[in-house]
Amino acid sequence: QLQLVESGGGLVQPGGSLRLSCAASGFTLDDYNIGWFRQAPGKEREGVSCISSSDGRTYYADSVKGRFTISRDNAKNTLYLQMNSLKPEDTAVYYCAARPASNTAQAMCTFTSRIRYWGQGTQVTVSS
Repeated sequence: QLQLVESGGGLVQPGGSLRLSCAASGFTLDDYNIGWFRQAPGKEREGVSCISSSDGRTYYADSVKGRFTISRDNAKNTLYLQMNSLKPEDTAVYYCAARPASNTAQAMCTFTSRIRYWGQGTQVTVSS
């Protein structure tokens, strides 16, 4: 089965850093576009950062650009999200997701409803 398992979330002070990991199984990561999404209380799930399998191009939401970095390790079949300079508004449940490589990274992050494969999420809380 195609599975995604997130880890690395937790409580961090504003300005701190976290690195999220997403371990994939049941499929080859480089055959899929992969991304990170988040959902804060009372808000819809939004795309944070996505990466395409075909050319490795990335997309970042304006709110995280310059602070977050998405990467993948195909040998380990793992996706990462390095989060620096964290802000309280980054508090959310973070999910990784996979979509067969047929579109752009921006499209994956934008059209959330079209994504079929999701992890269970990991909580990130940024607070003093």
